[in-house]
Amino acid sequence: MLVGFDWSDVSPETFAAFRQVFSGREPDHPFNALNDGDFLRSIGGWKRDRERGSEGLTVAGLLMFGKFQAIQDEFPDFMLDYQERPEAKTENRWIDRLTLDGKWSGNLYDFYRRVYLKLTADLKVPFALTGAERRDETPVHIALREALANVLVHADYSDRASILVVKRPDMFGFRNPGLMRVPVDLALKGGESDCRNRTLHQMFRLVGVGEQAGSGVPKILQGWETQHWNPPNLHEKSEPYDQTLLELRMIDLFPDDAVNVLRNMFGEDFDRLEQSERVALAIAASEGTVNHSRLCTLSTDHPADNSRILHRLVQDGFLRASGTGRGVVYYLPGVDKPSPEDIFPTASSSPMLEAEGSNVRSGSGNVSSSSSVKQAAAEPDGTLKAAFQQRIYRYQLSTIWSYLQVTCASAWRNSLRSLALKVVLAN
Repeated sequence: MLVGFDWSDVSPETFAAFRQVFSGREPDHPFNALNDGDFLRSIGGWKRDRERGSEGLTVAGLLMFGKFQAIQDEFPDFMLDYQERPEAKTENRWIDRLTLDGKWSGNLYDFYRRVYLKLTADLKVPFALTGAERRDETPVHIALREALANVLVHADYSDRASILVVKRPDMFGFRNPGLMRVPVDLALKGGESDCRNRTLHQMFRLVGVGEQAGSGVPKILQGWETQHWNPPNLHEKSEPYDQTLLELRMIDLFPDDAVNVLRNMFGEDFDRLEQSERVALAIAASEGTVNHSRLCTLSTDHPADNSRILHRLVQDGFLRASGTGRGVVYYLPGVDKPSPEDIFPTASSSPMLEAEGSNVRSGSGNVSSSSSVKQAAAEPDGTLKAAFQQRIYRYQLSTIWSYLQVTCASAWRNSLRSLALKVVLAN
């Protein structure tokens, strides 16, 4: 219980809005029959000191419903900041901002309500249907809701860093003061929680914000996986102040055409695969082949697990394999594995490459599309035609070198290695 804080420090508009949302979600809940004082006490915002016989606001009650000046009296470094930036840059130029400027209450609940609407206002994620009813809240909406709730309930408000939420065309960023109370790897897996502000967490859950303890970060990961976006980046910094940062980038892990190819080939079986399995197939679709080292760069699984994933995809008919040991490469069924001539052609560039407008020159040769692309484009059913005509295989050095280890004689392998490096650097 805080000493010297009472009802005069509560924003009546914020508290009334909270009660209204709660009663709308839980119309039969016994809390709805309580007066304001008893309701606030029941949710942990007001407490009585039985030894001293005094009572007043709790820390959670002040942060959630308090007036800005009262909150800063208790937490001098308290700062909330939302910025919408027009470009994918780190500069602090913004086109919309919500901060503690005296024009609104300045408490956590009002900040959440205002910022969530801004985060999701123009979210380019199609709605889904539940039966015949439209469901506007997608997994991405849920992920953003969890991220915003997490940044507020896990913050150390006695620390000097501010709460900062950033919206950019390419990403959402969340920063809260204080380091994590569980290791990052455990937080990503879920199930382990040591919430810094448990009463705040409970208050948000009463109005449908925030998952069970330990499940918030996995919900965020799941939301991003549904869009095949780059995995969220959760990390900590100690300079200049202790802070935890979460970056949610809306960048496709793989191009749409690659994913469309896979759905055309495998139907619903593709969507039923685990995320790491889909990652392996998407690499094969967009780059021509996939090997173990390439999969490890884009998967969070253990290298031994990635080996098992590739073997399982071969056994189930999703991939084919060529080579042995570390030089084995995997490719989609029905598509020939690229040959050295396809990677290092001596002829002039193909019409397909010119149409793409993405020639990459190394010496006198051009990097062109492989014979597997040409073959796929000529297939009568056209299953792979549209997607592969839009893509030119641009192999990373690891993929090229793994291929050379399998197919090229040792006498000319080393000379081609330097050429491969030039191609990759030019690309």
